[in-house]
Amino acid sequence: MAKLEFGKNSPDTPVNELNVNMSNALVRAAHGLTLAEKRVVSVCIAKTDSVRQNKEGYRFKLTADEFAETFDVDTNTAYEQMVFAGDNLMKRIAKKIEKGKSGNIVEHKWNWMSAVIYHHGEGWIELEFSHYMTPHLTLLRQQFTSYKLKQASDLRSIYSWRLFELLMQFKTTGVLHIDIGEFCHAMEAPESAVKDFAQLRKRIIEPAVAELKAKNGMDIEWAAKRQGGRKINALEFVFLKQPRPAPPATDSIPAKKARKPGGRTIYGVTIADIEKLALAGESYETAAARIANNRKLGLSG
Repeated sequence: MAKLEFGKNSPDTPVNELNVNMSNALVRAAHGLTLAEKRVVSVCIAKTDSVRQNKEGYRFKLTADEFAETFDVDTNTAYEQMVFAGDNLMKRIAKKIEKGKSGNIVEHKWNWMSAVIYHHGEGWIELEFSHYMTPHLTLLRQQFTSYKLKQASDLRSIYSWRLFELLMQFKTTGVLHIDIGEFCHAMEAPESAVKDFAQLRKRIIEPAVAELKAKNGMDIEWAAKRQGGRKINALEFVFLKQPRPAPPATDSIPAKKARKPGGRTIYGVTIADIEKLALAGESYETAAARIANNRKLGLSG
């Protein structure tokens, strides 16, 4: 077997600043990972550009120091999490379900790792992605999702992380419309939440949206879509990836001398409606974006 070399590209770049890239198919697959396992896998994915491939896959060196720095844990805890995650990753699979050409169900399963090597006493491990996983992580030219690891490293819920990846698949449009069954599969929702939408909303959707708003500063609105006015069959998320910071008080709408932009509408919202529905401290543009998103979701301003 050809020798695998650890990557040397941009050695001074912090792991947090590297991009996590994966195929859209993998984004929507069930990952089968806990939060600790997701962290280990995501660091490895972020390192793919600096690792040499052979027919067996990709091998990575992950140290306790870089894991601790990336996810804000102490070094001893970092190594314990890495070892625990490494043990489990040898058993984990990603799973995708789709309809075949004849209408039958086709189920795809991929092992995450083909090997894990522990360097006890030295504080680092080696992990190698399986041969079947690498096409979903490397040499991607189209139909893939990308985000910086630092955008997810502060998250403490696997549901928040998975929702974030689904949203990033549509970061250019800011709208994710997804079948309820596909959403439950990607989030790996427990059976009780799959059968009861109130549980799905309470246990998964609302906490995930709240954490992304609080830790990523994302502006997210969501709504359940009903088929024939009764059964919920889809979800729609409208989001701004990087909302602008709150403007100075002199530029906010409630200020007496607020500066009005030119034109009669912004994002299709009239200036009169913006001034009527704006929240304290919002600029015209921020208020217009929020109102337009709410209207698209069928919510009040």
